[in-house]
Amino acid sequence: MDVVRAIRALGNERRLQILEWLKDPTEHFPPQVDGDLVKDGVCGVLIAEKLGVGHPTVSEHLKILVHAGLIRPKRIKQWVFYKRDESGIREVKRAIQSTI
Repeated sequence: MDVVRAIRALGNERRLQILEWLKDPTEHFPPQVDGDLVKDGVCGVLIAEKLGVGHPTVSEHLKILVHAGLIRPKRIKQWVFYKRDESGIREVKRAIQSTI
């Protein structure tokens, strides 16, 4: 667990917004053709559209969240779906609490 990497990932409003939306994907995103919003995660294309940014920008945000252990990617066909990694998020919370 790299606490510094996680804190840096959380230091961006757009990444925090993505994490918030992924808490309840059915509330924030429309149904998908491929992949279940809850079971498989949300397609990166839908996240980009909702965030109002292009694919390269959202890909960078998602990559940072993945490397920080806060979300998990899952490839289905040619698409990548993302969901929160609740165990990773708990680990980050514990690490921050024990450090402060």
